[in-house]
Amino acid sequence: MMRQLAFELVQPADPTFDAFLAGPNAEVKHRLQSVAAGSSDERCIYVWGVPGSGRTHLLKAVQSGMTAAGLRCEYVPCDAATAALPSTDELDGLLVDDVERLPHDGQIALFNAYNAMRERGAALIAAGDAPAVQLPLRADVITRLGWGLVYQLHALTDQEKTQALCDYARQLGFELDDGIADYLLRHVARDMGSLLAMLRALDRYSLEAKRPITLALVRELVRAKISPN
Repeated sequence: MMRQLAFELVQPADPTFDAFLAGPNAEVKHRLQSVAAGSSDERCIYVWGVPGSGRTHLLKAVQSGMTAAGLRCEYVPCDAATAALPSTDELDGLLVDDVERLPHDGQIALFNAYNAMRERGAALIAAGDAPAVQLPLRADVITRLGWGLVYQLHALTDQEKTQALCDYARQLGFELDDGIADYLLRHVARDMGSLLAMLRALDRYSLEAKRPITLALVRELVRAKISPN
């Protein structure tokens, strides 16, 4: 029963800007918020970072923001089968994730989409796992990705993650001591989405069990989540 509850509670963070703890990435977060609100003159942006740095979260946050603002937006997660992209004719925003995975036809589609969106003054935001010049893509696509703003997403340090976890716990209404934060960093997936999801799970589970949030409670929930039985 406890394991089932753990899986029900520990859900990924909603892909919103509020759920993205920026740390050293405050500038790119602010820029993308402006694009999502339709208030930025810079319309073509390339964001890169290692897996877990928040690229996908930010692109989906842009999608949520543009939709809330009444703008038309498409999010495309690329893979080796992505040979085409949505028509750009009526889009205010096109968000292309994991561009390094695009096959030859997909790269041509991205090249054409980039030119079309730039000509119309619409927003095209692409994300990849490396600087554009290091991507295994056509030279003309790499050139286009470098035309607009380019941001690297920096992973939070353990100290920044601990501070972020303590701040988020305070928003939820409880204090998180450093020992619990350290345990979470060592036993939970280290991306912030997973860590914040665990804090929400702890908050709800402590209320349902009528028990304070202690290291023992944290261990109980973490073990239930990872247990194979």
